[in-house]
Amino acid sequence: TEVRMSQLVQPCHTNHRGELSAGQLLKWMDTAACLSAERHAGCPCVTASVDDIYFEHSISVGHVVNIKAKVNRAFNSSMEVGIQVSHEELCSGRHWSMCKAFATFVAQGPAPGAKVKLKPLSPQTEEEKIEHSIAAERRRMRLAHKDTLKDLLARCPRDTGLETRDGSAAVPAGETRVESVELVLPPHANHQGNAFGGQIMAWMENVAAIAASAIEMFHFRGPSHVGDRVLLKAIVNNAFKNSMEVGVCAEAYGQEAATSPRHINSAFMTFVVLDEQGRPRALPLLAPEPEDGERRYREASARQKIRLDRKYIVSCRQSEVPLSVPWDQSNKVYLSYNNVSALKTLVAKANWVLAREKEQVRMYTLEEDQFLSFHLEMPVRVAAARAFALLSDLRRRHEWDSHYASAELVQQVDEDDAIYHVVSRTPSPENRPQDLVILASRRKPCDKGDPYVVAFRSVTLPSHPPAAGFTRSETLCSGFCVWPETDETSKVAYYNQATPAYLNYVTTNVAGLSSNFYATFVACEKFLLKNKDEDELILRLQDL
Repeated sequence: TEVRMSQLVQPCHTNHRGELSAGQLLKWMDTAACLSAERHAGCPCVTASVDDIYFEHSISVGHVVNIKAKVNRAFNSSMEVGIQVSHEELCSGRHWSMCKAFATFVAQGPAPGAKVKLKPLSPQTEEEKIEHSIAAERRRMRLAHKDTLKDLLARCPRDTGLETRDGSAAVPAGETRVESVELVLPPHANHQGNAFGGQIMAWMENVAAIAASAIEMFHFRGPSHVGDRVLLKAIVNNAFKNSMEVGVCAEAYGQEAATSPRHINSAFMTFVVLDEQGRPRALPLLAPEPEDGERRYREASARQKIRLDRKYIVSCRQSEVPLSVPWDQSNKVYLSYNNVSALKTLVAKANWVLAREKEQVRMYTLEEDQFLSFHLEMPVRVAAARAFALLSDLRRRHEWDSHYASAELVQQVDEDDAIYHVVSRTPSPENRPQDLVILASRRKPCDKGDPYVVAFRSVTLPSHPPAAGFTRSETLCSGFCVWPETDETSKVAYYNQATPAYLNYVTTNVAGLSSNFYATFVACEKFLLKNKDEDELILRLQDL
């Protein structure tokens, strides 16, 4: 499904600064992604949404923009397409990475409103397997975005400083309002007669008239057709120190005056203004309009926090994220995403090496990026769903894992995520007991062949600070994967990206000086077999 596109940046593609406009780049990205989606679907596809895009730098006239688009995963009638953008200077041969984005496309049937059942995708390379696995978690995060914003607004105090600050030097938000009308002509439309999603995105970016530094999720609510008029409305929602958020709304209407406008798209863009040295300028305060303006002002502040959380937690490589990140309601979706995606990335690595084997228990190691990781696996005579239910409840882990003394459920975040306070039996170098605060995220399979997943990572909670008499320990990435083999058997694997506290355990077992890994997993199997038919477990499974 891979599509590659190269475009030479010409003066007609640039903005007032002589740099490639974000709108033009969005058009090229959408075109390449649509071609990739249609190559997999075998039928027309339309853009449903585009995730956040962070433009790392500008592109000058004469550079060549290289775009690679590939379908990461197909769901029922929609699919995620990954887009990578780089550019090069032909004379010097230098290359730069520009941005990475994910777009969702929906396949269209022959009849209006008809759904198309997409064929599943079979990833081949390690990179494809990682993206395929994590795509399901990104989809979950997209669906939760609106609820995350509502929850943050509900919990934040209404006082944002509007009532007390000196607004004499503030710019009235009404003075930033811009409206523009565009006529959808045949060159703006695809082979179905619908305006390109990229064209709509370009018009929305251009109406703001400043170079965009980042663009938040685009959500397409409906199509526009050749002959439609597209009304674009933009207004500054909030101004921060060096950036501002501009909200853009796109409505389409036909030639007839009586036609009611159709809301087809909304987007929120972050803009910067650069000085002569190319540095971001400080921006004046904004005085929002009453009622709706104040609502947009507060929502923009909430989105700013969400953007920072998402960029800090989701966009960072795993090695750049601290071991323990503060957990709260506003970033719970992104910490959960990071938790599950980190484990799935570790599972999909191709260069695991078999280090020890005893009977049916195997131990593998992986040395990469200055981390030593290990995973243990064995077959068990327990159905995958039941093993998943037992292993995802940390309160029972002490029944089979000699390293665990106890685990207390601190907070049930939702039906799939929970936070535990764990006390370990393994003493610290100071000969004190160790404790951890762990976020546990569990996921059922999305498609046939996917495993059940239980992912763990350390978080910090104000209610559970480090306590006297304990050494606070941390785990970066660990968890279980359970693959169904038959109706009554499964393969259970445990993965751990070892922190210094685990290094002695790993190296001792790899060197053959201990068989603790074998004893632990045998105890795990006995625990699963003993409890697989419990009435309590059956009731719990019925509630899943």
